Formats: sequence, structure tokens, C-alpha cells
Amino acid sequence: MSKLRDILAAVAPTVATALGGPLAGVATRAIASKMLGREDATEDEVQEAVTSANGADLLKLKELELEFAKYLKDADIKLEQIASDDRSSARDRQARMKDWTPTILGLAIIVGFFGALAYIFVYGLPDSGSEVLLLMIGSLGAMTTQVANYYFGSSAGSKSKNAIISNLREATT
Repeated sequence: MSKLRDILAAVAPTVATALGGPLAGVATRAIASKMLGREDATEDEVQEAVTSANGADLLKLKELELEFAKYLKDADIKLEQIASDDRSSARDRQARMKDWTPTILGLAIIVGFFGALAYIFVYGLPDSGSEVLLLMIGSLGAMTTQVANYYFGSSAGSKSKNAIISNLREATT
């Protein structure tokens, strides 16, 4: 996948950026449509088409870059606005629901993560079970990221993002 992104970053940077964000599916379908003539291509087929592209294919990718940038502009898609709306949606939910469960779970996850790290720093890894402890730390680290995404933004999905993506899909077909 990194070779695909490297090629796209050089030829179609807007499309490459979209692949790493909430518009990844739209970008993949757009590449499949432009390179293979059909939107239902698998990720492997898209990767193969891009990584084995000849000069004419690279020209297609450059055309796609221009078309994709135009669609984004026409649809007035601002990726930062999507992220901002997502954070706002999470905050609005908390205020509207008055539900303490996400807050309590989030705090438990964060305290658990930093507590486990503190234990390791103070006492070191135990002689037995260190693999389990390290696995738990990795899992808690991933969950801590999810907690931060919940409160400060993620690509989990807001109504406006879904509407924008839907409009973009219609525009590219």
C-alpha cells in the first residue's frame, strides 16, 4: 500500500491525501473508475493498476487529480470542517444525553493505561506474564487514542460528512 501512496503522492496528491482520511472509499472508487473502467474493483486490483501504471495510465491519474480537486471544490468539502463538525457532534451528544458512561469509561481507560505504564516504570516488567502485560498496554494505548478521538475528533462519522461523501459519489459517477 505504501508504493501506491508514493505513486499517488507524486502524481495525484489530493487523491493520495483522501486515501488516508474519511474519503478513502470515494478516492478508491474514483481511481478504480478512471484506471479500470469500473468502480467495483478490489483494493488489490486498484493497487496493481496504479503500481504497474504506464505513461498513459499516469496521465489518467493526473486527470483524476484535477477532477477530484474540482469535485472537492465544487462540493465545498473542507476536511478540517468535517473534523470540526465531528468534534462538535461528540460534544453535543454528551450535553444532550447527560450520559456519564462514556466519561467514566474514558477515565477508566486512561487511568488504566497510565497506571500500567507507571507500574512498569516503578517495578519493571514481571518475570512471568510480561507478554500479557505488554499486550494489555498496547490495547489500552489503542483505546486511549479512541477516547481522545471521541472527545477531540475522529473520522467516526458525522451527518455532514456522510452527506458530503454521498454528494461526492454522485458527482463522480
